[in-house]
Amino acid sequence: MPDWLISSFQTTTTLSVGELLWRLGGAFILGLAVAGIYRATRGHEAVPSFPPTLVLLSILIAMVTQVIGDNVARAFSLVGALSIVRFRTVVRDAQDTAFVIFAVVVGMAVGANYFALALIGLSVVGIAAALTRPRSSPKDWSNVDCVVEIRMQAHEGPGEILQGVFDEALEFYEMLSVGTAQKGEAVDISYRVRLKKDLLPAAFVAQLNALEPVQRVDFRRSSDSD
Repeated sequence: MPDWLISSFQTTTTLSVGELLWRLGGAFILGLAVAGIYRATRGHEAVPSFPPTLVLLSILIAMVTQVIGDNVARAFSLVGALSIVRFRTVVRDAQDTAFVIFAVVVGMAVGANYFALALIGLSVVGIAAALTRPRSSPKDWSNVDCVVEIRMQAHEGPGEILQGVFDEALEFYEMLSVGTAQKGEAVDISYRVRLKKDLLPAAFVAQLNALEPVQRVDFRRSSDSD
């Protein structure tokens, strides 16, 4: 077997504990910076659980980089092991996907000891994200999908009861789920909706609460739009 191929399957670098702590600590700090850029540029559209995920992702990728080193066999083994991981939540926003890649690249750069590259990349991407951030007003709910969960008394054709308010207040709506509550005496229905322009959530919730069968209304932004 050629020497270059044998060397590819051997670990040639051993780092001290201090160096490992330095790199992982750097990944943590720069991961916080990535999360800060995300919060600052995404504003009201930021998903609350996303910034901590970006920080952890930066650290984990830095760890993976240390584990792989220059060992090709270990790299293929990790790819095979990580390929079995499946996530139920899909990142559907293109900008959120870009921040995932951002955290991965920063973690890899720090793990490979390219701190200067990570810092420069952090600055350039931060400026680019700030310049290209969406300018939509957080008061305008007409450009985002939301989820409304309604509990109402068990009744035949609950959609017909809600249709009048929906037609008046919504650009579109689609049912997500329906189930029983209170031992069958009530029905929980969930819809994905989009409000008409200039209509505030409070007004829409008030219209629903005015319907006699409605017991509870929960209105929030959809996780796909946050």
